[in-house]
Amino acid sequence: MVFASLLFLFLFLPLNLFLYYTTRNYAWRNGVLIVFSLAFYGWGEPIWISLLILSSLLDWANALFIERYRGTRWGKWGLLFTICLNLGLLATFKYDVFLVDQINALLGTSFTAPGYALPIGISFYTFHTISYVVDVYRGDISAQRSFPNFLMYVSLYSSLVAGPIIRYAHVAHEIDRRNENLNDFSLGITRFCVGLFKKVIMANIAAELVRKYMGDNSDPLTLLELSRLSTAEAWTGLIMFALQIYFDFSGYSDMAIGLGRMFGFHFRENFNYPYIARSISDFWRRWHISLGSIFRDYVYIPLGGNKKNTYFNLFIVWFLTGFWHGASWNFIFWGLYFFVFIALEKAFLQKLLDRAPVWISHVYALSIIVPGWVIFYFTDAHLLGAYVQKLFSYSLPEAGYEDLKNTLTTHLYWLLLALATCMPLYPWLSQKIEQSSLSVRLRISGTLLINLSILFLCVAQLVGKSYNPFIYFRF
Repeated sequence: MVFASLLFLFLFLPLNLFLYYTTRNYAWRNGVLIVFSLAFYGWGEPIWISLLILSSLLDWANALFIERYRGTRWGKWGLLFTICLNLGLLATFKYDVFLVDQINALLGTSFTAPGYALPIGISFYTFHTISYVVDVYRGDISAQRSFPNFLMYVSLYSSLVAGPIIRYAHVAHEIDRRNENLNDFSLGITRFCVGLFKKVIMANIAAELVRKYMGDNSDPLTLLELSRLSTAEAWTGLIMFALQIYFDFSGYSDMAIGLGRMFGFHFRENFNYPYIARSISDFWRRWHISLGSIFRDYVYIPLGGNKKNTYFNLFIVWFLTGFWHGASWNFIFWGLYFFVFIALEKAFLQKLLDRAPVWISHVYALSIIVPGWVIFYFTDAHLLGAYVQKLFSYSLPEAGYEDLKNTLTTHLYWLLLALATCMPLYPWLSQKIEQSSLSVRLRISGTLLINLSILFLCVAQLVGKSYNPFIYFRF
């Protein structure tokens, strides 16, 4: 099940809200969230619910054990158990084929990997549980005494299957008791609608253009089809993918944050208009903020951070960042691609960018970010090499530019809206409205009208279209 579906919008969510708010009893409300979260998670493959519950149970019990024996060798063994358990499960279900293939290639063996199906969201809830246990071990937080409350934190459907990564320390005070109110509920609905608009109106349309020029998982581009592309068409497809992945993932994050608000949770931001970045370091402070904070706090700083072996620490972080995204070499190369530029910026380039005009630093950042997405997109090395060659070969289309011209003309207003939405116009406009002399009633009415309009447009689009992928479900 996905947020941007008619089933979720008109049955699952309304029923969840109704049952949740039938009483003020928090045991009931948490129970409702657990039941609906497990139902949401198990909608496609119910078998993986057992893995989620078992993993949560072991980590919950282990955190209590670690808290009791903190500062002793038993506490350290408990931490090691959690790390090995969770990373072992992740390796088994996500990386088994990749790892076995590398062993076979290196040793000349012919081992066969089990090839398990990837449980949705395992990369995200693995970080939820590991970060929780590490924080308990450090003494930053107290272990959660109630397993149902801990299970609710791990399984909460708003962030379970595609993030953002929710740190227990950030919501610990809201797990046992939340302060739900009408203002938060209203803000949650608005934020959800903004995310729904990004996903359905922006990301899905971009995805159709990406599929036309770059293919997709269900219908991959062939080398013959790629050879017929012009350089202009290749760049168009890549720019559309840059827009798709931003609107897809930031839209999902907006919807998750909005859903959290409806139930009294205040999740932290996960995107901050990354395409206005002035450097690659700035881009990664704005993109997938929750993932960046995990690698910073649990890998980079423990390794020594900026104090010792800085570039080695950066290498490890970006190797793991790439590998986290998928069991394929292209993701590792994608991570190391950004490592190179971040290392250069740390060495000397950032000082030059700080002195350069703003437009130059923006152009620099985009000229690195957008081409980097082609490494992320193609898991097939032959297609990746051929597409990169096409981007820089300046080849002309076999049938002229008429088809590309018609495509861009048809989507001109959408493209202008997409580019505008990548910039922080919404917070600027919201601030202007707040500072205006408009009455509170008029503001509420305007917000309600906008939300209903967005919902109507998105429902119309969902009814008429069947192509509705979520990119980060793969990770």
